[in-house]
Amino acid sequence: MNAHRARKRFGQHFLIDAAVIDAIVHAIGPTSRDNVVEIGPGQGAITAPLLARAGKLQVIELDRDLARVLRDRYADQPELTIHEADALRFDFSALGAGLRIVGNLPYNISTPLLFHLLKYREHIADMHFMLQKEVVDRMAAGPGSRAYGRLGIMLGCFFHIESLFAVDRLAFDPPPEVTSAIVRLVPLPAGTYNIRDASRLSQLVATAFSQRRKTVRNALRQVADEAMLESVGIDPTLRPEAIAIAEYVRLANKLE
Repeated sequence: MNAHRARKRFGQHFLIDAAVIDAIVHAIGPTSRDNVVEIGPGQGAITAPLLARAGKLQVIELDRDLARVLRDRYADQPELTIHEADALRFDFSALGAGLRIVGNLPYNISTPLLFHLLKYREHIADMHFMLQKEVVDRMAAGPGSRAYGRLGIMLGCFFHIESLFAVDRLAFDPPPEVTSAIVRLVPLPAGTYNIRDASRLSQLVATAFSQRRKTVRNALRQVADEAMLESVGIDPTLRPEAIAIAEYVRLANKLE
């Protein structure tokens, strides 16, 4: 493996634990029929096993030095396509349908990248990511949990989210400051939530959780009165973290 110093500006932490790599690839379960896309392959820790099982793989790498290393290493393997690009600006629809997207995502771009990918959900079969465990906990949390909030609600409107397993910081070089976790996201069937205006819903949820210690009646007093909350099945005396996704959707639709 070519020596490459991790670059802080890219949030690079390279996976080096063989057991963790095997566990990730096993959780993904790629087959030769799949359209697999890896974001941020880095030094190729899971690239090789993915390519061996998928038969065809596309990777998106921003670091030009790492992209060059991958081109050299896989020069005789046309099954691998390398896109030297910023995943935050990448048009994933250009890669086809049924995308199985995977990656060890830099923590500093994980949330904006998830919302970017949300726009391409009709092209996605599933996604498996390594993220900061705290972020995964927030993504997978349900109503009543302290971790439940805007991130989990807005992603949960469109994906079934499952936290798979934690990954110790020593599985990386250099080790990050925090524990990581693997998360699986699978698009929900179209129409699971009848969302009329996603931006309005996002604004409503952001308003509610900006004062999460208050009751929803007080947190949303500038947006909806008590009668409106009750009309969509929301108990005004509950806190925002106790309100289910479907109830936030109904309220946002009512406000629209």
